[in-house]
Amino acid sequence: MSEIQLLVLDIDGTISGRLNVVSEPVKRAVRAVQARGIRVAIATGRMYGSAKRFHAAIGSDLPLICYQGAWFGLPETDERIRHVPLSQKIALELLDRLAAPEWESLSVHCYIDDRLIVGDLSPITQEYVKRSKIQPEVVPDLSAALAANPPTKLLALGKDTELVGRLLIDVREAYRPEELYLTTSTPFFFEATDPRANKGSAVKYLAEETLGLSADRVMAIGDNFNDLEMLVYAGIGVAMGDAPEGVSSRANWVAPSVEEDGVVAAIERFILNDAG
Repeated sequence: MSEIQLLVLDIDGTISGRLNVVSEPVKRAVRAVQARGIRVAIATGRMYGSAKRFHAAIGSDLPLICYQGAWFGLPETDERIRHVPLSQKIALELLDRLAAPEWESLSVHCYIDDRLIVGDLSPITQEYVKRSKIQPEVVPDLSAALAANPPTKLLALGKDTELVGRLLIDVREAYRPEELYLTTSTPFFFEATDPRANKGSAVKYLAEETLGLSADRVMAIGDNFNDLEMLVYAGIGVAMGDAPEGVSSRANWVAPSVEEDGVVAAIERFILNDAG
């Protein structure tokens, strides 16, 4: 087994559970990793502003990867060092599609310059902003907002997971993978970014272009479909215990759940246990 030199962690469902914080055992395990000279980074679907406190909690000195990899930021200075926005043309087409009666129960979130732009404050949007600790901006016309600026990500969310799943299938039939990256970080979220913006390509860029590391020196831990590409890329890909079968089946190992501090178990198994 190659020596791991970079550990990449997802946030929700991986280092953050019901309480929306990083537990003390996870913090201690990450500090033990860093004490060995191993770099630790975060890769999340969250907004940059929402993810910064987790970056601080684990004491990372690397760029913060947000929006599935569409945004690299440096929390020390708030400099954005890499941005891959979604095509305005495709974003506007998605808005038109989501305006159909079939999808009217879904709330639509647009992310522009790390601002959350919404058409209204639905109950599920209010739940989202409470957990994200982000103040949304309500506008009368989302299309006009998108026409003025390219969005980093577009999110449609709802309580009906079957409806979200149907939307995912519907849009995947309309666009090629080279045109649009589609994923879910929870069964309630439909997420769309530029095809170059996924956690696999983001972690590859961080490892190879920034740190000069090969994939076999990388360990990644995540819990859902938006983590799949980075788990497959990494030399060691660990799925959390709550991960869907389509994710866990592609991982090298399945850790306990987030509420059981599965990240600690993974770190102990693959990094702190010198016997491997």
